[in-house]
Amino acid sequence: MGTEAEHPLLSLARAYGLETGYVDAEGLRQEACPEVLLAALRALGASIASEAGATEALRARRLEEVRRVLEPVCVHWQGEPLEIEITLPEPEGKNRLLAELRTEAAERRRFELDPTQATTLERVQVEGIFFLKRRWSFKAAPGPGVHSILLETPGRRLEATLISAPPRAYAPPEPEGRRWGLFLPLYSLHREAEGGAGDFGDLEALMAWTRDQGGHALGTLPFLSSFLDEPCDPSPYAPVSRLFWNEFYLDLEKIPELAACPEARALLGSPEWQALLKSARQARHVDYRGQMAMKRRVLEPLARAFFADPSARRTDLEAFRKDHCQAEDYARFRATEERQGTTWPQWPQRLRSGTLQPGDFAEEAQRYHLYVQWQAESQVASLAQTARDLDLRLYLDLPLGIHPQGYDAWREQELFAAGVSVGAPPDAFFARGQDWGFPPPLPERSRAQGHAYFRAALRRPLSAAGMLRIDHVMGLHRLFWIPKGFSPREGCYLRYPAEELYALLCLESHRTRCLLVGEDLGTVPPELRPAMARRGLLRCHVASFELRPDGQAPFGAAPNDSVASLNTHDMPTFAGFWEGRDLEDRQALGLMDEAAWTQETRRRRELRNALDTYFGSGEAEGDSSHLQALLHGSLRHLAASEAAWLLINLEDLWGEPEPQNVPGTSWERPNWLRKAAYSLDNFTALPQVLKVLKEIRRRRP
Repeated sequence: MGTEAEHPLLSLARAYGLETGYVDAEGLRQEACPEVLLAALRALGASIASEAGATEALRARRLEEVRRVLEPVCVHWQGEPLEIEITLPEPEGKNRLLAELRTEAAERRRFELDPTQATTLERVQVEGIFFLKRRWSFKAAPGPGVHSILLETPGRRLEATLISAPPRAYAPPEPEGRRWGLFLPLYSLHREAEGGAGDFGDLEALMAWTRDQGGHALGTLPFLSSFLDEPCDPSPYAPVSRLFWNEFYLDLEKIPELAACPEARALLGSPEWQALLKSARQARHVDYRGQMAMKRRVLEPLARAFFADPSARRTDLEAFRKDHCQAEDYARFRATEERQGTTWPQWPQRLRSGTLQPGDFAEEAQRYHLYVQWQAESQVASLAQTARDLDLRLYLDLPLGIHPQGYDAWREQELFAAGVSVGAPPDAFFARGQDWGFPPPLPERSRAQGHAYFRAALRRPLSAAGMLRIDHVMGLHRLFWIPKGFSPREGCYLRYPAEELYALLCLESHRTRCLLVGEDLGTVPPELRPAMARRGLLRCHVASFELRPDGQAPFGAAPNDSVASLNTHDMPTFAGFWEGRDLEDRQALGLMDEAAWTQETRRRRELRNALDTYFGSGEAEGDSSHLQALLHGSLRHLAASEAAWLLINLEDLWGEPEPQNVPGTSWERPNWLRKAAYSLDNFTALPQVLKVLKEIRRRRP
């Protein structure tokens, strides 16, 4: 595009936080084209129709920045002085200012800002006016929390959010040693007598069994609310809302109203229900739509019975409503969607804009959705308490995205960019790049609301988790934007206020005593891992990514601040990796070009040879005992490493060859559907499973 002086569009893009180019997976610089930058700028709120308007738009942007006076979010790290930065026109900068600090606990502290006691950081001229940026420093600082700063200037009263946080995420006061845990998606877990998807009761049973084997963590995928009718999208990473749980996983037997509801009990004992169980047992995949429909037929009479008769539990519901102020709104949204028979982008304008009134939805449907959220909250709270009682950490995920037709996208329309989706640029594994289909948050809108939505979305899994994995942790620093009409090959990165988001992560992790793990896989910006280390986030060490064709040392060393594993839910299982099924699948789907296929196939063969040399036990290749010997050797190697945690995919222990998810696909593959080959009752007694876990327990006492 030429030099920045020749093209003010580049300056404008950077002024809005857009990166005008990036270094790809092969180390080559990729420049964003003007059309992509213009589309992204418009989505960010810039008033620009064409490249010719860049100069005027840049002047407006710079004036907007200096007139901001006080940043909408300020960060204070505990143990450091409190600093406040203010930008004012030079004449106004000579005046004393009044400020007030309001803490979370409703305490108020007023103080005066004397310009003679400030440090001048910058003097800039914009539109012929000189502006001074100054910093005040105070030794007395508030305790941890999300506070407010109110500033009075001539003719203006401004407010900013002050995040005062510990400098590092939570870590136990005493070293816990090298620990380990297990992983299995909740939908994949099932009982022999039932056969359908797992529920919260099954997860609780698996937690207890994991602890009996010596494990201290149980990982699973997000169980946030999903569309399971029309549309039906069970992806844990496209939730209807990041603020509410998925009633699909309710354990019906644990709902108190069941004992006094003949209608619901009759259905559970009916031939129709038994036929559903039989069909579920025989199926390889979870039938979300069918199972949710039957489950709802039990839940609806339970909700009707509860609201029909006054009971002592009404007090519990009122407490839930008070603690979850958006629950009523969420229930109305789901009920309105059912009455409209379509998702919110197709609703009439008034409903689409976020205004719902009585008559827009069936009250019984609204009460149903409120009731099941209350029940889900109760059962998840029980899970969290069980984990604490067992001294086990429930390992959950904070998904990066939301369903574009879901509740959060509807209620927070001003927060998310229209006409843009998030994805990833092309790399060796995905030659076409990836478009994940969900809208990105607008950083300035998020800052203006004090990151309230991010805080709420973070607190949801933290209310239950003992370990929380931050999906695509790079998103704290930057996200890859793909404007509508462009491909992932043509996207660009937008920077996000990482320091503010880290502060919230550190603050909330201490409040809940939860360990944080950043999913830092793939091509990440150079500043990411130092920032994670500085703020105390554990990193991921995935052996499949660390393998090298060296028969003397095929694995890289796992750092002591990591969670080590053989793979993740987005990767082939150990057996699938060994057989090269993922490469064959990606080639068949067109996700790899011929050159990448040839290169990766050769490299995979070299990696297999290295593993065989290092861990092979002499069995013939293709024999199940040969693969088992390699698996056991790999797990022993990771168990002996310095990694703080080892997470073992249960499905690897019985040689499952199929993945749970193939990134870059949706309907093309049965993602998020496959049940475990063995039921909970069976795999907990499998000799090959017990043998491996006994060895892991010995190596990680």
